Amino acid sequence: MGRADAPVVMIEYADFQCGYCGKFARDTEPELIKKYVEDGTLRIEWRNFPIFGEESEAAARAAWAAGRQGRFWEFHAAAYAQGAKEKGFGEDRLQALAREAGVADPGRFAEDLDSDAARQAVRKDQEEAYGLGATSTPSFLINGRPVAGAQPMETFTEAIEAAKQAAEGNGR
Repeated sequence: MGRADAPVVMIEYADFQCGYCGKFARDTEPELIKKYVEDGTLRIEWRNFPIFGEESEAAARAAWAAGRQGRFWEFHAAAYAQGAKEKGFGEDRLQALAREAGVADPGRFAEDLDSDAARQAVRKDQEEAYGLGATSTPSFLINGRPVAGAQPMETFTEAIEAAKQAAEGNGR
C-alpha cells in the first residue's frame, strides 16, 4: 500500500490470529496511512507470518488468494475487524471473509487458496521473517530497522521520521 517510490518502506510480518496484529491493524495502521501513506512518505508491505498453527496458515493462504484478485487489503481489513479472530478461520469463514472483501470469483479464490503456489508464497514470507530473526507477531522493518510488537503510534512516528530524514539525506 502506498507509492512504489516512497522514501520509507515498512514491512509488517503478521498472523491473522494474532490479537496484537489485529490491534495494530485497527488502531495504529489507519493513523499511519492517513499521516504517511497518503502524503507519499510511506509504503506498507505485508508479509504472512503464520505462527499459530493450521488456521493461521489457511488465513495466510486466503489473504494471498484474495490478493490474486486485487483484494488483499480488503481481506486484511475483514480478517482483522473487531471480533473476526474469535470466529476462527475455517474454510467456510474464509469464504465469508473473501465475500466481505469483495473477491469477484469465489471459485478461483477456492482454487488459489488450496494451491501449491499459495503454500509456497506463505512459506517464502515465513522463511524471510525467520531469516531476519523475527520470532513473534507483529514484527516490522522500517527501512531495515526492526520494530517488534504492536508499539504505540509514537514509536512508529519516530522510526518513520528518522528513516525519512536518512533517506532524504542520502539523496533519495
